[in-house]
Amino acid sequence: MRNYKFILTCLVLLFASSLQAQNNANGILRAVYNKLQKAKDYTMKANIKVDLPFIRMMPIDAKIYFKQKDKFKVESKSIAIVPRQGFDQASKMLADTNSYTAVIQGSEKIGTIVTSVINVIPLSDTSDLVLGKLWIDANENVILKSQFTTKSNGTVMTEFTYSTQTAFGLPDQMIFSVDIKKFRLPKSVTADMNNTATKDDQTKENKKGKIVITLTNYQVNKGIADSVFKK
Repeated sequence: MRNYKFILTCLVLLFASSLQAQNNANGILRAVYNKLQKAKDYTMKANIKVDLPFIRMMPIDAKIYFKQKDKFKVESKSIAIVPRQGFDQASKMLADTNSYTAVIQGSEKIGTIVTSVINVIPLSDTSDLVLGKLWIDANENVILKSQFTTKSNGTVMTEFTYSTQTAFGLPDQMIFSVDIKKFRLPKSVTADMNNTATKDDQTKENKKGKIVITLTNYQVNKGIADSVFKK
């Protein structure tokens, strides 16, 4: 009987601890989401540097437009490879708290900042997201690093640096680490890859790449007409 009571007590404590961890994770994610919601719309200039296998591209300048909830546009005179995940995937995911389970995995230091590491697990089998992992500065309520594994794009790791727009949770630089085998590229870029790749290029070591996007000249909450996104 005593053993039964002991086991029952342990199970109750374990459940309570798990529930508290989940509540803490949800609280941190909600604070991040609330900060991102402060930016109803924004435009910025982007300098894009691409370091992907088979692709030789000079740095590209572009202009990016965003308007809640999901309007997004990139303007450039050249082909601009801009992973949308870094701009609105976290916000869209966090908007529906019933679509995922979040649990704090632990803490990890990034630079001088101790971050909360949170796993995000979708509850629906139909979700494109397989697993999410966020490294969050809980003092500033910003994401310093994210890792999203999706059915459509494989695994994309993103590192964020903040300075001028921390109040809105908007980064000044994003570094994407992508798996070229799964990552969706513009059709024209894909065609060029297929035409120029050599046997040496096909090795597994060449399947990883980086995209560095530096963001400047932010214009936040100045208003953007819906017609801009239709052009």
